[in-house]
Amino acid sequence: MSIHHEHVLIIDFGSQVTQLIARRLRESGVYCEIHPYNRVDAAFLADFAPRAIILSGGPSSVHWQQSPRAPQEVFALGVPVLGICYGEQLICAQLGGKVAASDSREFGRAQIEIVRQSPLFAGLEREETVWMSHGDRVEALPEGFDVIARSANAPFAAIADESRRIYGVQFHPEVAHTPCGARILRNFTHEIAGCTGDWTMAAFKDEAIAKIRAQVGQGRVLCGLSGGVDSSVAAVLLHEAIGDRLSCVLVDTGLMRAGEADQVVAMFREHYNIPLVRVDAGDAFLGQLKGVAEPEAKRKIIGGLFIDVFEREARALGGADFLAQGTLYPDVIESVSFDGGPSVTIKSHHNVGGLPERMNMRLVEPLRELFKDEVRALGRELGLPQSFVGRHPFPGPGLAIRIPGEVTPERVAILQKADAIYLDEIRKAGLYDDIWQAFAVLLPVQSVGVMGDERTYEHVLALRAVTSTDGMTADYFPFDHDVLGRISTRIINEVRGINRVVYDVTSKPPGTIEWE
Repeated sequence: MSIHHEHVLIIDFGSQVTQLIARRLRESGVYCEIHPYNRVDAAFLADFAPRAIILSGGPSSVHWQQSPRAPQEVFALGVPVLGICYGEQLICAQLGGKVAASDSREFGRAQIEIVRQSPLFAGLEREETVWMSHGDRVEALPEGFDVIARSANAPFAAIADESRRIYGVQFHPEVAHTPCGARILRNFTHEIAGCTGDWTMAAFKDEAIAKIRAQVGQGRVLCGLSGGVDSSVAAVLLHEAIGDRLSCVLVDTGLMRAGEADQVVAMFREHYNIPLVRVDAGDAFLGQLKGVAEPEAKRKIIGGLFIDVFEREARALGGADFLAQGTLYPDVIESVSFDGGPSVTIKSHHNVGGLPERMNMRLVEPLRELFKDEVRALGRELGLPQSFVGRHPFPGPGLAIRIPGEVTPERVAILQKADAIYLDEIRKAGLYDDIWQAFAVLLPVQSVGVMGDERTYEHVLALRAVTSTDGMTADYFPFDHDVLGRISTRIINEVRGINRVVYDVTSKPPGTIEWE
């Protein structure tokens, strides 16, 4: 825990968007940490000494047997408390109110009406749009609480005990779909809890460098470099921390975008004097993926092969004590619970879950608690050029998870050509920087077409482009149909093997950004 900043404690009850609470707080300069409910007790609270406490949402129901609970000491510390969704229900259940299953569930956007003045809602309109995601509802308030906002299906949409500074909201202020959410959280931390907001990305950089030095000591570090934002920022941060005791390895898996390995090597060597080894391993990766269609199996094969390559390169370099990865929090939360918390697993990521016991290296993951936009801010703080920090995310498993079904060299080649055209047209339209991530997916579907008066039976290509600020929630990008038309025409005309192009308009949730 940082000793240099005011700090807020976020107690995690398993919500998939708990880290967004931290992200919103950090945006307003408030240092905070997330800890799972089952690791927070009276001794922890006394040691942490939070300025305020936030109880997250979660998938449980408070009336289930053995459902998660907050330590009762939370409500006796005398610091402000804010419960979000499940957190509000916990406040009511643990302080004498009543929570029950609701006949009218709320999922998605809803309108709340603010019915009572409160510092939590300072500066808001009488009616605001919020994001709901709950099946239970509060039916009776604990003593001392009042309703401060309601919605059509949630008469207790927000509650407050102003004298004890304990608040609850049934909606999720942390997600982008609640436009007033950042203001609500800032009201809580700055106006109610009295935080001044003294935490910055410059402070994070200095503290991250200190942590790396403390963890690594005089050891040597091998860093897996893909050329993406995450691994590039991690590499430069590590280089500032330990200098020439860092070596980088770029593994060309054969699953990268067209020409990408060459571009990454040239770009990185041009800007940084960090030892970089390129390993051409396409035959090994494609060979191991032959006949494999199940997404999780593909991810695990790729993750295992990465480890094999890093292990060999560490020996070739004379040994390494640590393996560094650009793991981010969205990777972690979709793969495993954060710090052992109760979050539900969505999918595994090749760079999450530790290293095989046979390896002598330990992991260094300096970006593990950051979101993509925070990594970009850190990159700018480190002086990385825009060509690095502005790149769209690219998954570690590469095109393998953009080819549902079996991955073959032929399918990879088709997708590389189509994806290159797609990104080229996006850039020509001046849209690249407006889009969080854009990519093509080669579907395991063939369709009938007519080309040159002849029948074709070829692949269907799906285009995906999303807007986001954090990667945890996303909306599809609203392309002009003329742009989509140009992209489709070029792909069908220039890429043999594709005769139909479709556009994915699914948001996250319910979908994920990648298809696998």
